[in-house]
Amino acid sequence: MKLVFMGTPEIAAAALEALIGAGHEIAGVFTREDKPVGRRQTLTPPPVKVVAQSRGIPVFQPKTLRDGEAERILKELAPELIAVVAYGRILPAELLALPRFGCVNLHVSLLPKYRGAAPIQWAVLNGDAETGVTIMQMDEGMDTGDILAVAPVEIGPEETSADVFEKVTALGARTLAQTVAAIGAGQARPVPQDGAKATAAPPLKKEMAAFDFSQDAQKLHNLIRGLYPWPVAQFTAGGVKVKVNRARAAAGAGAPGEVLALKPLTVACGAGALELLEVVPQGKRPMTGQEWAAGRRLKKGDLLRPEA
Repeated sequence: MKLVFMGTPEIAAAALEALIGAGHEIAGVFTREDKPVGRRQTLTPPPVKVVAQSRGIPVFQPKTLRDGEAERILKELAPELIAVVAYGRILPAELLALPRFGCVNLHVSLLPKYRGAAPIQWAVLNGDAETGVTIMQMDEGMDTGDILAVAPVEIGPEETSADVFEKVTALGARTLAQTVAAIGAGQARPVPQDGAKATAAPPLKKEMAAFDFSQDAQKLHNLIRGLYPWPVAQFTAGGVKVKVNRARAAAGAGAPGEVLALKPLTVACGAGALELLEVVPQGKRPMTGQEWAAGRRLKKGDLLRPEA
């Protein structure tokens, strides 16, 4: 099938590779603009652009899809279908209607659950044991289109958002390629979403990262898993911010913030306790909680207080 692909990050690059591998003709790729990255602000192309250029596929990086230029390009490319994966722009109605088979989107949740920008993170934040990918026929709504395919995946009790992203990247690429093949063969059967069961997955905010030990340990464990790798959950002790990359809920009781053990560093919470497995003190390298405790000369019974 003749396709146009729209996407930007690594998950989209994997999906593009899968479609190429399945033998589809990719007439063109739309992706976001190159961006400055790192301390030196080196102008860096999106992963999708790298894949497309390595395959000799034309790349388009419009700043908007609403000025008529994108429509002109798409009419010239004449795709039978547009596949969209984490592109980062909303497609206007006139573009959705252009291809013979319309536009399909890979969304990383089991729709209608977690419509929005951060479905994986919210699934982990909420302590879900399962998520997945959905391929949907796009309409003008936010993740409201008819469902063409779903594929579930387990969320392990210790897995972070980064871990789950890795799982759904491969699963999503495979499921998208299979669904496009089904569409071409006339075997796709769209199923309307049940809007009454829809939940939202709004963008994460930096303010979500701050926590204290008065909260439930399991909820804190989910917060830490869900906010990794961004914005990374953090607490303040002695006036210093400490990010937590990895932790584990554990049994234990004491005043919130009380050090219950040093190997591993275990801190009492509002309910239960939290083992701090990997932390990043402000201005320092990642280290174990035990190493951080040794550097601060903490001992059992000490309280981790925000103030210096």
